[in-house]
Amino acid sequence: MQLSTKQDFQALMHLFLDPLKPYYSAGGARLHLGETGVTYGQAAIELEAFSRPLWALVPFWVGGGSDPEFEDIYRRGLAAGSDPENPEYWGECKDYDQCFVEMAAIACGLLNAPEKLWDPLSGAEKQNLARWLDQINHHQIPECNWQFFMILVNLALKKCGMPYDPENMARGLARIDSYYSGDGWSTDGASPQKDYYIPWAIQYYGVLYSKFAADTDPERAALYRSRAELFAQQFIYWFDENGAALPYGRSLTYRFAQNCFWAACVWAGLEPFPLGVMKGLIVRNFNWWLDQKMFDRDGILTIGYCYPQMYMAERYNAPGSPYWGMKSFILLALPDSHPFWSAEAEPMPALDALKPMPHANMLVARTKGRVTAYAAGVNEGHGHGQFPEKYAKFAYDTRFGFCASRSREVIYQAAPDSMLAFVIDDNVFVRKVSLSHEIRADRVVSKWSPFPGITVTTTVLPTADGHIRRHEIESAYPCEAYDCGFAVPNFAPGYVESTAGGAATARNAAVSCTVSGSGEGTVIKCDPNVSLYSTNVCIPAVRYAIPEGRTVLETEIKAQA
Repeated sequence: MQLSTKQDFQALMHLFLDPLKPYYSAGGARLHLGETGVTYGQAAIELEAFSRPLWALVPFWVGGGSDPEFEDIYRRGLAAGSDPENPEYWGECKDYDQCFVEMAAIACGLLNAPEKLWDPLSGAEKQNLARWLDQINHHQIPECNWQFFMILVNLALKKCGMPYDPENMARGLARIDSYYSGDGWSTDGASPQKDYYIPWAIQYYGVLYSKFAADTDPERAALYRSRAELFAQQFIYWFDENGAALPYGRSLTYRFAQNCFWAACVWAGLEPFPLGVMKGLIVRNFNWWLDQKMFDRDGILTIGYCYPQMYMAERYNAPGSPYWGMKSFILLALPDSHPFWSAEAEPMPALDALKPMPHANMLVARTKGRVTAYAAGVNEGHGHGQFPEKYAKFAYDTRFGFCASRSREVIYQAAPDSMLAFVIDDNVFVRKVSLSHEIRADRVVSKWSPFPGITVTTTVLPTADGHIRRHEIESAYPCEAYDCGFAVPNFAPGYVESTAGGAATARNAAVSCTVSGSGEGTVIKCDPNVSLYSTNVCIPAVRYAIPEGRTVLETEIKAQA
């Protein structure tokens, strides 16, 4: 899709949002997009779908855009949803309520476009909305990026002249500041893993805060801007020259939210890279996503990644969740005269071939524009589902994607791409979380245990065309292990596979992966719909017999794309 002018980006927003219009409730406060369930009730599910388009619509209005139908829906919806006497009322909140998440988009709407969302309300409707939003100040919220939701709500209440809680806001900002770890990276509260919650949450809201509080909190605003500049120098490494961003971590169904950090920087007047470079990052990422099968037949975004896929979904992925990606449309608030609209989308700048990111728990390699991240396996070890798949594989790659297991009962359902998978009594065990790890300039070393009685120290060394894994295994009993390469689409044009001695290859016209070692080469034919990238994949691997005692293995993975 041609993406250059403001009109191009407005048309893209309409491509995403216009298909939603038939599904709003009569009062406008609810949006019903599907039947799948999550850990919260129907009112919050339909509020979520209602609120998330505001991340795009509000900048669209601020930038001079007009869509009377959406304006009418959201004016009526805010009044109905916050009215306890209305059948579409969003409800009274409780501790850790999902509604607090969705308040953030409404708060930003009140901050940026009060003439659309606040001024048209009657006095009673304003009181209702303010009271409903203020609930966030009277309940427990997680100590993570959710603190920013409370901060944004209080900023909005203050701007609207309604009661707010400055002490609570100050506590929340102190918590956010305590998460910072270095190089622009923060943790998401107590969670040890680093993922997209830093660019599309901690950093994104920090950039917003730096604008909203530039006059009232100038020191912190300047700090957040400097951290964003620093973070950008690392985050750019996650983007492939073809527009793909690194498939890694949780909440990947938010898809093109991957580029919203760059959009927020442009909106806030930050230029960690030249404007054309940031435009290139945004445009290429959007166009990569538009080449994927992410819509249903009605044009509604689906839960999944490159296609509708529930195995990779978290317990909080409701039918409206993917519209979190609308945060990238903050660009639409830029005036028509802003140089972003006339800038040419520039290619990626020159970057290091190997970039250690100790504060992101990974070593990132760039080979012919392709991105491979060698992860240390740092995560909570449980959490929201599929954490070993999302954080603990040895390598994540922008050209191959990764697999989310269907089960761990058999190897082809486990689909353990980029993992050393132990088979014990017909069950599959992999690295879930590292016991210790080290990010060096040229390697990643981790110690882990897939199963009681087995410990492994793995050293991953990037090479010119892939990487080498050295595993030092201590096992209390004999078993079998598969050292697996990347997953390759097997129904793609030109697909062939082969095994010879200790090597296995799977390739098609676009990508190729060869795995070799001292064991037996094999190709794992995975169950369908486990890969984030393709509905059908095979994984080349080397199968090893693991004896009792100490074993040292070395496996080489070569990949081309």
